[in-house]
Amino acid sequence: MTSRSGRRPQPSDRAGSVPTPALWSERADMAESAIISRHLRTLWGFPGTELGVVGWPATNRERAFAGWHYWWQAHLLDVAVDAANRVPTPARRRRIGAIARGIRLRNLTGWTNRYYDDMAWLAIALERAERTQELTSARSGLVALEQKLYSAWEPEVGGGIPWRIKSDFFNAPANGPAGIALLRLGRVERAREMADWLDATLRDPESGLILDGIHLPSGEIERPVFSYCQGVVLGLEAELAVHTDDDERHVDRVRALLAAVEEHMTTRGVINGGGGGDGGLFNGVLARYLAVVALMLPGEDKQVETDRRTAAAIVKASATAAWANRLEFEGEPLFGFDWSKPARLPGGTTGAGKFTAGGSVTASAVPERDLSVQLSGWMLMEAAYQVTAAGL
Repeated sequence: MTSRSGRRPQPSDRAGSVPTPALWSERADMAESAIISRHLRTLWGFPGTELGVVGWPATNRERAFAGWHYWWQAHLLDVAVDAANRVPTPARRRRIGAIARGIRLRNLTGWTNRYYDDMAWLAIALERAERTQELTSARSGLVALEQKLYSAWEPEVGGGIPWRIKSDFFNAPANGPAGIALLRLGRVERAREMADWLDATLRDPESGLILDGIHLPSGEIERPVFSYCQGVVLGLEAELAVHTDDDERHVDRVRALLAAVEEHMTTRGVINGGGGGDGGLFNGVLARYLAVVALMLPGEDKQVETDRRTAAAIVKASATAAWANRLEFEGEPLFGFDWSKPARLPGGTTGAGKFTAGGSVTASAVPERDLSVQLSGWMLMEAAYQVTAAGL
C-alpha cells in the first residue's frame, strides 16, 4: 500500500514505459481520480451538485464553499469534459451536469458575475459541455454569458473588453478566452476583432510574447508576461485560421507566438515555472491551447507540420516531467506547481489562498494544496493524451 505520507514514484511506476495514448489516458484517469477524492464535494447538501473544494487539506471555510473561485470551477468543468470526451461514461456525464449546477447555485445571482475573464472561461466550458456531451441545461448560461461578453466591447477606447465591469484595465486574460468563446458561439467577426486588438495592442515587439494588459484610455501597459496569456492567444488564432478565409495571417501569428513561447517560456521543452493560487492554472491553460494548435492548425506544408509537432512536443515534454516529479498519496498523483521540480506534500492549511486588493487569489504556502495546481496537472495529462492519440 502507498504510504500515507506520500512517496516518490518508484521504477515500478512505469517511468520507462513508451508514452502511448493508452498510457496517457491511464495517467489522466489517475489525475481525475485524485481530484474527485480530494476536492469534489456536494454543494451545501443539494442533490445532483458538485464543486471543487479549493484546498487540500481544506479549511472549514473552504469545505463550506465560502471561498470557491468561479474561474477555477469553470476549468474543473472544462477538464471534466476532456475526460468524458476521451472515455465517455455515464458517471462522467453526470459529473459534468453536477458541476454546472453547482456553479450556477453557488454563484447565487445567476450564471454571470462582474469579471469578464471569469465569464469567458465558463462560456468555453459550457459550450463544450453542450456541444460534445449534450448538456442541454447549459443553454441558458450560454445565452447570458454570450450577451455579456459580446456587449463588453468598447470601441470608444479603441476596442477590447475590460477585465471586469467598469474597469479601465483591458487585458489578454479577458479578451483571449472571450474571443475563443464568442468564436465557438458563432460570433466570428467579434472574435477576429479581439484577435486583431490583442496582436496590435499587447504583442511585445521585442520578445514576441503577449503582455498582460493596458489601461485605457491612458495607454499605460502592464508588462508582466504570463503563460496563460500566450495560451489563449495561440488558441484563438489557431481556431480563427480554421474558421475564416484569412487563414495565413492567423497561422503566421501562431507561428511567431509559438516560437516566442518555445524560446522564452520553456527549458528543454518543458514549460517554465508555475505558481499556486490563480497562477496554478496558468501553465495548464497554456498546455491546453498548445494542444489546440497541435490538433487544429490548418495547412499541409512542412512549416505548419513543424509548428503542430512543436506544440505537441512541448505538451508531451511538460507532461512527462510533471508525471516524473509527482508525489503519490494513497495511490493517487499529486502534481507540483513547477513541473520540472519534485512535488511537495502539503502538511496543513497554512497560507491558504486569499484575495488580493486586485481581486486575484494568492498561493497557499505549499502551492500543491491548491485545486488550481492539481487541475493544471490533470489538464496537462488530458492534453498529452490528445496529442499522442492524434499521432503527434
